[in-house]
Amino acid sequence: MSVPFILLVISLAVAGAIFANTGYVLSDGLLLSLVVAVAALVLLVRQWGSKPKNWIVVDGSNVLYWRNEVPSLETVEHVINVLKEEGFRPVVWFDANVGYLVANQYLGPGPLARALSLPYRQVLVAPKGTPADPLLLKGAAALNANVVTNDRFRDWVEQHPEVRSSGFLIRGKMLNGKVDLSLPGG
Repeated sequence: MSVPFILLVISLAVAGAIFANTGYVLSDGLLLSLVVAVAALVLLVRQWGSKPKNWIVVDGSNVLYWRNEVPSLETVEHVINVLKEEGFRPVVWFDANVGYLVANQYLGPGPLARALSLPYRQVLVAPKGTPADPLLLKGAAALNANVVTNDRFRDWVEQHPEVRSSGFLIRGKMLNGKVDLSLPGG
């Protein structure tokens, strides 16, 4: 259930209780609960009218190299922005060494999420010594999401046969500062 829906139900219940106790008297409590109900209804309408967002998994450690084979979080950020514009909700996976590649220090999900302007829960870093690929593929399966990468995941085909499915892996590149993705229907 969404927060606006819960607010709507509670505010209407409070308004109904106040109305039942006071009758037609317009009290501050009744007025406030009706204002909250209207605001919640507006939020619900906006929520329902917004473009649906689909999850998509980004192989951050792969996308990192899309511009001139040099690791850059800026490249990942450009790809994320394009995906958001297309109505996707990206989840980005990195190998544990990502921080050393871009900042000469370990970077966890928090600093990476801030750098990429994403919520903390949408940026994941594989534990040290564990490749991100199987975690990323398991996450994509759980979200029923496609994966943005140029990797073919040959080492993981047996455990994740979906990598062979047409359109599951979304390939891309950076050309002249612009993101070029092979999005479905694009």
